Amino acid sequence: MSFISKWAGLIGLLALLVIGDQIRINRPGHKFRLTVEVTTPDGIKTGSGILAVVPDRNYNRGGRTTMRGEAVFVDLGGKGRNLVALLAHRQGAKLDFDDINYVALRAYGAARGNRVSFNDIHRQTGVVPVQGDLVPVLVSFGDPNDPKSARLVAGDHAEAVLGEGYAIRGLTAEVVPNGFWPIDFGGALGEPVTRGINAKLPWLAAPGDPAATALEGAGLPAGGEAREAFARK
Repeated sequence: MSFISKWAGLIGLLALLVIGDQIRINRPGHKFRLTVEVTTPDGIKTGSGILAVVPDRNYNRGGRTTMRGEAVFVDLGGKGRNLVALLAHRQGAKLDFDDINYVALRAYGAARGNRVSFNDIHRQTGVVPVQGDLVPVLVSFGDPNDPKSARLVAGDHAEAVLGEGYAIRGLTAEVVPNGFWPIDFGGALGEPVTRGINAKLPWLAAPGDPAATALEGAGLPAGGEAREAFARK
């Protein structure tokens, strides 16, 4: 084997090791489907999305658990009839952007009646309810093209914003296989993280900070992390 061939082989091996390590670091710890059901005068309307939770696997352990995915948009039919489950929870006067990472974990624990380990959550099966403090912030847009039209929706009084005959039927979580990440493009490869919120809320792609405008319109505190309530890379 020539000198050049040996170096080429070593470089190729190093590249494989680096790629493998990046897959190890960035591969989701688990994925789950968050589903929102709304009772309407025309029947039950449903929206769902696949969210991926990625634990901190860096060597210095100085990072944090993160999420990939988007808010769940439910089209209720008709002009200005929609419900959006944000990737955020209310914590007093503030918004918490980290609790969404643990919704499935805590929902399964509550349903099973015992604590579920973060390392074991990917082994859970079945659909479990998301209730109480686990329910993320819910909003509705009178005009999906206008972030200022956002209104906060109370889970137990949805009709006050959505109209008579509308009610939150329930939210559920279901762990789904990670698939062959990062080539989980669908089918046998695994369900990919849901994308497409920009098409439903087109202002999200606009310059500036329209996500903060939307939160403020709903009477919610807006800060530098406002966009994370709607989408995470």
